[in-house]
Amino acid sequence: MNKVLEKPMFWIVIAVLLTVFEKSPAVALCIGAAISLIWGNPIQKVTGGYSKKLLQLSVILLGFGLQLAVVLRVGLASIGLTLVSISLTMAVGFMLASFFRVDRNLGILLSSGTAICGGSAIAAMSPAIGASHAQTAIAMAVVFLLNGLGLIIFPHIGTSLGMSQTDFGIWSALAIHDTSSVVGAAAIYGTQALAVATTVKLTRALWILPLSFAGAKLNRSESKAKFPYFLLGFLLAALIRSYVPALDTFWDGMALTGKKIMVATLFLVGSGLTVTELKKIGTGALLMAVTLWVIVSCVSLWAIKSGLIHLNLPM
Repeated sequence: MNKVLEKPMFWIVIAVLLTVFEKSPAVALCIGAAISLIWGNPIQKVTGGYSKKLLQLSVILLGFGLQLAVVLRVGLASIGLTLVSISLTMAVGFMLASFFRVDRNLGILLSSGTAICGGSAIAAMSPAIGASHAQTAIAMAVVFLLNGLGLIIFPHIGTSLGMSQTDFGIWSALAIHDTSSVVGAAAIYGTQALAVATTVKLTRALWILPLSFAGAKLNRSESKAKFPYFLLGFLLAALIRSYVPALDTFWDGMALTGKKIMVATLFLVGSGLTVTELKKIGTGALLMAVTLWVIVSCVSLWAIKSGLIHLNLPM
């Protein structure tokens, strides 16, 4: 079995089959995680590279399902919201790191991953603050685990609470770590939720740049955060959709393809959860990350349900 798992084609074939026969990104993620936890994933770096590229492609294709005016309206309306959310999350994260006696750099990585965009924020902040490979690996493993849980449970919570498409889109974009899981959860919930969540999440992700630069300056590092250029592709796709309405049917097909690719993406993301990665997670780091995530999720949900956070945007 190990020889089969070492072949990239094995993972590619299953990913393709899931895009055809499975609609739920959550199920795809669970299948990937199950295979990896039971039999292992000897080419974790390879599948991780595939998932990163597919995520970027799927986000770009999802842009064809949106009007540029909607994207800009949601993005501009959520700039202040994401700034406040990130600032408060980082502040609470620092306090929890001190309470649970988590190493300073690890605490910053976990706080950044929760506040901005999961693994991408951790990858950008790690060299900026001079974090060790072990600290980065632990933060990645913790955030990955919570990402999977968020993708699975958030749609059920939203449905049970009767959340609107817009409100669920905002909530998932603010409370779930990685872009892949945000898009996956929102796609399960509905088309309008997907439109709002994708845009708010990408607006939130842009804050990785100033935060990483600040971290580098404070630690006197020359490291620079990489600009997420696929965001430009997302905006370009929405622009094309807006100015070439005669091909709306074709653009809808492109957006649907993006959703299908997201299923394959989540399968490959799930394949990165190995027993080795789970063993890296310490009790203090796990308690800190879970507590911070629960606080962010509950407070943002309360603020949305009470009307303190709301984007009144016709979609």
